[in-house]
Amino acid sequence: MTESLPVARAVDHGFAKLMPDVDRERAWLLTVDGAPQSYVDLDEPTHLEFEYAQRLGHVLDSIGEAGRPLDVVHLGGGALTLPRYLAATRPGSRQDVVEADRALLELVVEQLPLPEGAGIALHAADARGWLESAPAASADVLLADVFGGSRVPAHLTSLEYAREAARVLRSGGVYLVNLADAAPFAFLRSQLANFAEVFEELVLIAEPAVLRGRRFGNAVLVAAQLPLDTPALARRTAADAFPARVEHGAGLRKFIGAARPVRDEEAVPSPEPPDGAFGIG
Repeated sequence: MTESLPVARAVDHGFAKLMPDVDRERAWLLTVDGAPQSYVDLDEPTHLEFEYAQRLGHVLDSIGEAGRPLDVVHLGGGALTLPRYLAATRPGSRQDVVEADRALLELVVEQLPLPEGAGIALHAADARGWLESAPAASADVLLADVFGGSRVPAHLTSLEYAREAARVLRSGGVYLVNLADAAPFAFLRSQLANFAEVFEELVLIAEPAVLRGRRFGNAVLVAAQLPLDTPALARRTAADAFPARVEHGAGLRKFIGAARPVRDEEAVPSPEPPDGAFGIG
């Protein structure tokens, strides 16, 4: 068996490394400027290593009928972990991946090729610009996982951006985003306020320690116009190796508190993670 060797290369927005997992034969970790971005097992694309990716996977599994193909837009590409997951769990889905870093996309598809007939189209473009040019009511799912370094860019954190997301989704569509914050949650509350202005239903999924303000961490925000299956999500996330809590309804309104939506002119990037928050050894 040929040993897999790390691959390191300067990309458009940093320095990327693909490192093989010693425990899984064809699994790889992607980092950019030292921050873990994605984990992919080419032999088992349904394996989601990162906790936040598992939570996104739970939401994706809960949308509509199990296994039914979906039209999905991914803002942010990474190593294409969730596009590969959906291609395996919902064959026949049409997926568009929008990634601003063309050199990163090229590195990933060169070293970790997509399966034949995966139905995944790749676009080297800015997420907001691509979204604004997309047809109305053209997607079942819009999944955002965009980080410039370790921060969500400001132009993806405004009320106007939330409105574009709602425009592109069909009436039964679902928006998912991976965010990161810590107490007092000024950023996370503002994001919830943005989407509460535009969507009827909101759900927040995060570890209890993060929600209690004990540490910096990821939170998955889910927004839709129609009710979400929150009991099923709560059961699945509670059963994970690192259990998460599902907040919605009155509890989530209390969490949002007096936070208000943020317009384009006042939008800011997500907060800088503290040293070691998402680092690897």
